[in-house]
Amino acid sequence: MLLAIALLPLLLPRLWHRHQGKIAIACAMAFLLPDAWVHGAGCAARAAQHALLGEYLPFLLLLTALYTIGAGISLRGNLRGSAGHNALLLGVGALLAGFMGTTGAAMLMVRPVIRANDARRHRAHVMVFFIFLVANAGGALTPLGDPPLFLGFLRGVDFFWTLRHLLAPTALLCGALLAVFYLLDRWFWRQHDEPRAIDPTPDAPLRVAGAWNLLWLAGVVGAVLLGGLWRAPFGLRLDGLDLRGQDLVRDALLLLLTLGSLATTPRQVHRENQFEWGPMLEVAKLFLGIFLSIIPVLAMLRAGVQGPLAPLVRLASGAGGRPDPALYFWLTGALSSVLDNAPTYLVFFNLAGGDAASLMREVAVLGAISGGAVFLGAMTYIGNAPNLMVRAIARQRGIEMPGFFGYLGWSCAVLLPCLLVLQRVFWP
Repeated sequence: MLLAIALLPLLLPRLWHRHQGKIAIACAMAFLLPDAWVHGAGCAARAAQHALLGEYLPFLLLLTALYTIGAGISLRGNLRGSAGHNALLLGVGALLAGFMGTTGAAMLMVRPVIRANDARRHRAHVMVFFIFLVANAGGALTPLGDPPLFLGFLRGVDFFWTLRHLLAPTALLCGALLAVFYLLDRWFWRQHDEPRAIDPTPDAPLRVAGAWNLLWLAGVVGAVLLGGLWRAPFGLRLDGLDLRGQDLVRDALLLLLTLGSLATTPRQVHRENQFEWGPMLEVAKLFLGIFLSIIPVLAMLRAGVQGPLAPLVRLASGAGGRPDPALYFWLTGALSSVLDNAPTYLVFFNLAGGDAASLMREVAVLGAISGGAVFLGAMTYIGNAPNLMVRAIARQRGIEMPGFFGYLGWSCAVLLPCLLVLQRVFWP
């Protein structure tokens, strides 16, 4: 699945863009069919059911709600895409990500950033740093920011723990990325982009249209919090899968909020944002394949020292068997960059003991796991769902985004050195 995402857009772009859904299903079948042959069709069906109903569907409903509501808010007016204005927009987006989620902030800010730069020749680097900051790094401040931290909150981590203990690492990382971006973008602006005079959207003061969606966005935050804080007296058991009542209510609310946004958003706002379902459908297809084909990988990780990935599990412990913060940071981050970062966080959370009260006292270990899951999700397009959504929207608006390895080159050249410094300072 990962090789298909990485190589086919480069080697067979027409085949990939026309048949990526079929390719994703074929990758999933490469696990499910042998599993059914060896362990029986019932075992394979239960594994798929758990992945689809327990993880993929709630994930997709949240993404769809944030994508739809974000597209219903239009920041009218325009800022010229100078280095200063771009750095301001990216900084605001990173700050919003901590409180409305990386997906919500990315969907709210991506179109104003694209519009601000529509007169420039070189725009891809702006979107790469947008993914670094808004779609990933900014989401480390609260459990609402990124799914891995929300899983920790559900396991008992205090709501404000991440704000207290990840504020300094997040500020350092975002500050460093913004400084690098400003210098690079100013060079592009002065060398190549400033002489271009015709701006399709002239400068004008910013104002908000589609204000109803701010209410729907607050409803999404409330629904997510409700799912974590409330314990419903009912539930549903389906062939060994326990669907908790609060999760069913949360998902129903997310669906209603999505429909409410579609019903109350003026068509003009959707036209201004060039709202289409194409980017959301692309992400849904790819993550369907990822959620199904990742099943055996996560099973091997959960098996711990008894499983085939025992050397990797043992590596996470330093001398004397105590958790090593640096190893936890890089192992959690490395897997989060190529797998879904939410279950990866949970695996290493459990490897470190799994008791929230104890881990909150082990500040360095829990901070390393949390930071690795959130920050290194920006290393590849597939590390975090908003990465692919931003890439799809940018391509839809005519921006030549780098391919899988091109983006990896950007992250290794810019993001990785910042993360090395971050780890040395906070999780040595």
